[in-house]
Formats: sequence, structure tokens, C-alpha cells
Amino acid sequence: MDKKINIGLFNDSFFPMIDGVVMVVDNYAKRLSQYANVFVFVPSTDKNYDDSKFNYKVIRCNSVKMPFLDYSLPLPTFDKNFKKTLDACQLDIVHIHAPAPIGIAGIKYAKKHHIPVVGTMHAQYQQDFKRALKSDYMASDLAKKITNVYKKCDEVWAVNEAVADILTNEYGYDQKPRIMYNATEMKPVDKKEACDYVNDKYHLSKDDNVFLFVGRINKLKNIFFIVDALKELDMPYKMLFVGDGQDMDELKEYVKENNLENVIFCGKITDRKILAYYYARADLFLFPSLYDCNSLVQIEAASQKTPTLFLEGAATASGIKSDINGFLSPNDPKAYAKKIKDVMENTDLYDNVCNNAYKTVYKNWDDVTKEVLELYKKLIEEK
Repeated sequence: MDKKINIGLFNDSFFPMIDGVVMVVDNYAKRLSQYANVFVFVPSTDKNYDDSKFNYKVIRCNSVKMPFLDYSLPLPTFDKNFKKTLDACQLDIVHIHAPAPIGIAGIKYAKKHHIPVVGTMHAQYQQDFKRALKSDYMASDLAKKITNVYKKCDEVWAVNEAVADILTNEYGYDQKPRIMYNATEMKPVDKKEACDYVNDKYHLSKDDNVFLFVGRINKLKNIFFIVDALKELDMPYKMLFVGDGQDMDELKEYVKENNLENVIFCGKITDRKILAYYYARADLFLFPSLYDCNSLVQIEAASQKTPTLFLEGAATASGIKSDINGFLSPNDPKAYAKKIKDVMENTDLYDNVCNNAYKTVYKNWDDVTKEVLELYKKLIEEK
């Protein structure tokens, strides 16, 4: 296959909104554009955002802002211009990154034009449904509808073994998905430069124990668990929360109620090199999420040789061996606090895990997307 293929990536969120899947789609598109024509189909934004800066084509459909949520609801079915532009793209393959309106539009296009479609499972959607609807039955019913979307794909990818098991054992998908790991574009930064930057900005001592969370400030991320663990922590520390989200005010109030004076809210950081400084300065990345599947933030932390403390049984901790390339704790704030202290007091173990996290958790997008491109070409030839 010598000619450049036309690739369509479909997702139900995009910049200026930032989450893990947005970063995955952006990194796929940037790198695949070196070898193919890439079109990214995403919702419109109510902000004046410049899509011309990308080296790939961004095509947006009408959407409405969802009250009390970070996301907008895309409406591709009711957007004639979107459908017209999509039909004119002459795609060779469709890859959906969310089994929702825009992804479904991608599948319909693929079926109409007899081209292959790939679907990636990025999230535990049933948890989203339970939180929003407060009903196990309705959440389970919607999860089945999600599974039916994936069944229309020619191939389904999961971001790790745990997510593959969730899709087959809990959601009822009838085939073993292909494992396609996430990665990061971050490269190691100068450690001294990073530490000096963060220390100066927040008046930290070079000897301070610094713990870090990066991501959406959302209860789904189990961020209040971090505060509960810090209440139990019997050692000096500084805790940095990087990010923003719908539960920020409540989190700040919870920190205040518990008199945690060593917690610092850093806001959203979009400069990737500066963000890498935060990872490099942190001694430990705290990520007790039971919602995430294969979060990019743990890979970003590993790029700076900063290990992550997860909860046992978390899908995002798939592939983590405790005290080898990361740390695991029981799902209890006291146990989590104890693990933090134990880790920080065992310097030989800590140094070994830092190096192993860099060797085994850190993956680069260049390598991943080369594999993706070859799989795309194979599927196109087979179709």
C-alpha cells in the first residue's frame, strides 16, 4: 500500500477540554499525519479555539453544553454540514475512541462505504452511568448498549488486560480485544531545573517530601480519598493538585475542613514541559482512581522516574507489580497513608522502583503509533 491512506479518528471530546482520551487522539493524529491524511471528528466548542494549529484536519459537529458536567453533548445526527463534510473525506479506515454519538456516526460511515472500523475501550462507562443515573439497572442496560456499539466494529482494542477483561466479563463482549497500550510524548527533563522551578514557585524546600496528583478534579478520580489518606499521614509533606474540574470547590472546602495546610492547588497546566517539571519534582504520584483504565498520567510520571501509588484491584494498575515498578495499597485511607510513609522511609526500595517504572511503565507514542499504522493498513487490505 503505497498511497497515503485517509484515517478518521472519532471522539466525543476535544480541546480546549483536556482529558486522557483527548490526549490519546491528539497524539495518534499528530504522529499518523507524518504518513497519512488524518481527519479528527469531534464536538464544537463554545470557546474561540484555533484548530488551524494542528498538523491534521479537525472537523467539528454541533454540540450542547451539559449542565454540571465538564463535557458537551455532540449532535452529529442534526448537523447537516458535519455529515456533508464527513461524506466528502473518502476515508479508508475509521477509528472510534468513544462509543457515543460521534463514534456511532463513524461506524455508520464505515458501514456505508464498506471500510474497516476500529473501536478502543478507554473508560469504565458503567461507573459514569451509575453516578449520573443513581441506578444499577439503568447503568447495566446502558453498558449493554455500549457493548453493542463495539460489536459493530471490525476490531476492538483495550488499553490493558484489565480493561479487556472488563469488556468481556462485565460488559458481555464476545471476543478477546487486542491490547494497545497508551503512551506519552514526554521526555525526561533536567531534574535540577525542574526542582528549582517548582520549589521557587511554591516556596518549597529541596528536602520537602512532595506528592502529586494530576488530572480532572472529579470525584470519579477518587480525589477525596487522597485527602482522607493525608489526614492519616504521620510525616511532613507537601501535596500538589494539578488540574481543574467540576468538583474543585468541594475539594477545596474538604481540605479546609480538615485543616490540611500543606495542600497546594496549582490549577490546570497546559505547558507540557512545565507539567513534566511537576512530575520530576514529585517524590510520589498519588493515583487511587478505581475509574481510570490506563491513565496517561501514570505514564507521564514514569517518564520522569516518579513511581505511582495505586489501589489494589484498580484497572489502571494492570501490569503494576507492587514494590517492583509501582506501589499498591489496600482500599483504605489509613493503609494508603502507611504505604506512603513506608515507601518514603525505604530509600533502596524507592530508588529501585523509580528506575523500574521508567523502564516498564514509560512508553513513547512514536513506537505505539507505528504499530497502529501497520494494523490499520492490514485491516484495510483485509477489508
